[in-house]
Amino acid sequence: QSTDKCLQTFLGARRKQTRNAVNQISCVSPWILATYGAIDQTRSCKKSAKTGKIPPLLRRTRSGLVLHRKKLLKMSTAVARRGGAKVVRGGKGKQGAAAPRKGSVFGGGPAGKDKLFAAAKPDNSEESDSTDAVSSSDEEERWKESKHTNDVPSEYWHIQKLVKYMKAGNQTATIVALCCLKDHDLTTQMNQRAIQDCGGLEVLVNLLESNDLKCRLGALTVLSEVSSNLDIRRSIVDLGGIPLLVQILSEPGRDLKIMAAETLGNVAKVRLARKLVRKCDGVPRLVDLLDVPISVLRSQRDQLSEDEREMLDMARAGARALWSLSESRHNKELMCKGGIVPLMGRLLKSVHIDIVVPTMGTIQQCASQANYQLAITTEGMIYDIVSHLTSDNLDLKRQCSSAIFKCASDKTASDMVRDSGGLEPLVGIAKDKTVRDNKPLLAAATGALWKCAASEANVKKLDQLKTVQVLVQLLNDESEDVLTNAVGCISECVKYQNNREILRQFNGIPLLVNLLNMTHAPLLENIAKTLKECASDPESMTIMEELDAIRLIWSLLKNSNPKVQAHAAWALCPCIENAKDSGELVRSFVGALELVVGLLSSRDNFVLSAVCAAIATIAKDRENLSVLSDHKVIQMLAHLVYTTDDLLRENLAAAIASCAPYANNTQELGRLRTVTPIVGYMVSNNPRVHRTTAMALQKLSEDPQNCITMHQSGVVPFLLETVGSKDRELQEASAGCLQNIRKLALRAEELEFRGE
Repeated sequence: QSTDKCLQTFLGARRKQTRNAVNQISCVSPWILATYGAIDQTRSCKKSAKTGKIPPLLRRTRSGLVLHRKKLLKMSTAVARRGGAKVVRGGKGKQGAAAPRKGSVFGGGPAGKDKLFAAAKPDNSEESDSTDAVSSSDEEERWKESKHTNDVPSEYWHIQKLVKYMKAGNQTATIVALCCLKDHDLTTQMNQRAIQDCGGLEVLVNLLESNDLKCRLGALTVLSEVSSNLDIRRSIVDLGGIPLLVQILSEPGRDLKIMAAETLGNVAKVRLARKLVRKCDGVPRLVDLLDVPISVLRSQRDQLSEDEREMLDMARAGARALWSLSESRHNKELMCKGGIVPLMGRLLKSVHIDIVVPTMGTIQQCASQANYQLAITTEGMIYDIVSHLTSDNLDLKRQCSSAIFKCASDKTASDMVRDSGGLEPLVGIAKDKTVRDNKPLLAAATGALWKCAASEANVKKLDQLKTVQVLVQLLNDESEDVLTNAVGCISECVKYQNNREILRQFNGIPLLVNLLNMTHAPLLENIAKTLKECASDPESMTIMEELDAIRLIWSLLKNSNPKVQAHAAWALCPCIENAKDSGELVRSFVGALELVVGLLSSRDNFVLSAVCAAIATIAKDRENLSVLSDHKVIQMLAHLVYTTDDLLRENLAAAIASCAPYANNTQELGRLRTVTPIVGYMVSNNPRVHRTTAMALQKLSEDPQNCITMHQSGVVPFLLETVGSKDRELQEASAGCLQNIRKLALRAEELEFRGE
């Protein structure tokens, strides 16, 4: 009896302490005190947990607050395994019975008291080593937990108390707890962790199904803030929150739609979430949120009514969500079918920067697809995009520059950029030293300039703005993206002699040659393009020889990237042609010719075309041709004659024309049956193919057997047609081939006459 009396006294004191704790909550309300009965019920749940039973938890549905049983078997198994025992249903372990540890089901106390189960020491004395390991791990875990408890601020426990009252309280107490929860800074990691550790996310997601508008709105407000955390985003997806959020988008309440779209904007940064939104038909519903009258978009916020402000907020939230969803290719296609392009064009005309930024972000994401590029051009959005380049918002500038970067590959779009005055602000961004640390903005601006420079009219405008001088200053930048785009723009500008001179005068060539030591493939590709154009200038070529640039370019042939290999081979052609004593220079590179011949086994037609062009240039030196022949270049070329690619045909025929005159290469090409396929090249509609093919046939016709094969293949009608071409080289080659065929025919007739 005395024991029972002491126990009752102790329980009474604990109830009094609990009431005092409730009174200490911010925004104390009588409704919170009314939930004390439910809190007592949760205390009984804790007691049942200590006996090994799975405690009931509170869950909110449309019918109100109900009790259900949450399966904690998985959690208890994981905790027990850390202790060395395997927990099975009923509390028995593989090594013995599982002894419960002190703690709270709801995580309202310190971390050391939150564990529900722990492994007990095994009874078998033979396993003393494992027992010691279990006890030592428990002590280490308790030490870590006590250290964690000391580091956690009081706000952590305050938030967990609020979540506990959300679980255990009635409808009014839940609303009050949500209001108190919103007063905390939920963007900090510790506060987000406090909600996550005590199962608050499950409660918040369950509240989305409640019939009470205030509960749902409060839960959405909290979710929209805490979903900035990556782990919480994934948890919301795993808890089935995406279908609930998408369903809210169809409800009439605008405030609910706004918060649901805001939450989706954060959660949709997870790949699975983007897929689920698409499967739940959330994309068309978000597109509908963008439909705002142009009069509202062009009016200042203080001039609008409350309904119009809500429309703006819906458009902003919808644009943010679509921005995240546009990272998926399937979502982009679905958005286009939903008619998002004209709506985005209308939003770009808005004076509200918080709407324009996510809209512009969505546009630049979608601009990677050809159908969007065409739609952006036809809708006239280029003019609005250019107008925002002068904004003070750096993020908006970056999005606009990136959109132009993706769209300006089309000549119509690049002309629109020039006509709308877009080149000036782009050059201004590249020139502005205050944004040098903003690498994404600088890379986007230089990329836009690169694509616009493909037009000759744009290059003339860029020359007026002294763009090459500005870009040369960026060649010392540490960002690979900035370097790639800057060199790409220079490669387009130096196609004209005046810019080659400017590049040389401002010491740009040494900087470019120095960048050949980089490993970034797109950068190396653009450098090779630039040096190829510079090699046609004698003074620039002299500087390149002094800097040993040809050896560095040749080393790019070893690069694993096919585009780098191809452009390096293209760059070698003018370098070898214009270098002093090029034959000796090529032979001085150890293994250089063997490397070139080895690339003829590539499967990339662009690489094969470039290598054939390089071989055609190298083989003009007889000693180099001898080395190439020793490396069996004739057999390698013969394997390529059945190609249907016109670019490869053109350069392959040129390579054969250069290699055929040496030793018995002409007879070898005939033996390998290359004559008839080469005759078939004359059917092409490309006049450049005709020229190199005629040159190859002229060299091959030096062998009588090849002449017979050509005549039998029907080459004469084609040669009679091309001999009247305006291309002098084509004329001479066609006439020379006809001459050799005619000589053989006359000799045959003479022999036949003598035989008679």
